[in-house]
Amino acid sequence: MKILVLNCGSSSIKYKLFEMETKEVVAQGGIEKLGLKDSFIKFTLPSGEKKIIEKDLPEHTVGVEFIFQTLLHPEYGAVKSLNEIDAVGHRMVHGGERFSKSVLLNQEVLDAFAACNDLAPLHNPANLKGVNAVTKIMPNVPQVGVFDTAFHQTMPKSAYLYPIPYELYQKYAVRRYGFHGTSHRYVSQRVCDFLGVNIEDKKIITCHIGNGGSICAVKYGKSVDTSMGLTPLEGLMMGTRCGDIDAGAVTFIMEKEGLTPSGVSKLLNTKSGVLGVFGKSSDMRELEDAVALGEDKMATLADDMYDYRIKKYIGAYAAAMGGVDIILFTGGVGENQATCRSGACEGLEYMGVEIDPAKNNVRSKEAIISTDNSKVTVCVIPTDEELLIASDTLEIVG
Repeated sequence: MKILVLNCGSSSIKYKLFEMETKEVVAQGGIEKLGLKDSFIKFTLPSGEKKIIEKDLPEHTVGVEFIFQTLLHPEYGAVKSLNEIDAVGHRMVHGGERFSKSVLLNQEVLDAFAACNDLAPLHNPANLKGVNAVTKIMPNVPQVGVFDTAFHQTMPKSAYLYPIPYELYQKYAVRRYGFHGTSHRYVSQRVCDFLGVNIEDKKIITCHIGNGGSICAVKYGKSVDTSMGLTPLEGLMMGTRCGDIDAGAVTFIMEKEGLTPSGVSKLLNTKSGVLGVFGKSSDMRELEDAVALGEDKMATLADDMYDYRIKKYIGAYAAAMGGVDIILFTGGVGENQATCRSGACEGLEYMGVEIDPAKNNVRSKEAIISTDNSKVTVCVIPTDEELLIASDTLEIVG
């Protein structure tokens, strides 16, 4: 059975085609700059070579159609007919309180998902466009939605409610939802498989660290707390997002700068974080290079702030769970940046965390990076959200 996984963002579409009998990726790529004049598709050939094709792709339906054309191409395609694709799994960002697991998409589900658009105005409409595009091209193929927020629906009320008037939760569903749930679910199970232990008796802290980042406390296989909130803005310092900030500071800045709600949202979401402090880039690779040169004080400050906030959440979630057995790093930064991992764990020796510098010198592969004497096992586990989406899709339609 072949399953196509689509991840439709506001200006991009990523895809992977799996042969589920072997879990082999038979095609993968993505469209970038969707809706702009210089849009293009970039995909991987069977040889491993990358190929880029520039094409005017004004919106999602045209983008999905072009992905199907690429999959069917006689020279570099992966299928001879769209009939070979048995199902499509979609990354769906915000499912609100309605969805606690992956579901077969029908009109009732899509209407409920659309009702969450206010909670994720950039992502949910794009996800819906992807579903509708597939429906137009392949009306009879089953489609499954896998929700970023679903894994965190096991959080207790004490963790997900904000201490604001309760009626605001009742009226507008203002609460912590959390994101990256598909990644947190995948890596928390994968690390247990990797270590040969049972997830149902382990306390795990999963650190998904990338341009966007979140941390999750996974107790006996269930999410009990996570750093992102109503939106992906809360929590860690990120590439361009500020993360945790005093709400009083927000209103103070609004008054001083004369900002509207949309203006302050743009400030906190796109001009803050690493970019806001470092000032030159939001890319952690550029920040790491600047820190290594030792000449840019703002680079060092941004790096220290970034690592400190990860460490603080690790400590908080160890307290919330009454201890921790496993800490894992995943995501673009978590999988590839040894300095971030060591910086985030520095000073946690009191709780049994000891990093082995030699073992920590690893990129993008499963590895234990703690010492043999460390009471807490620290690992690197590359995430594979697409495989989990494909597996959920297979389970539902199989």
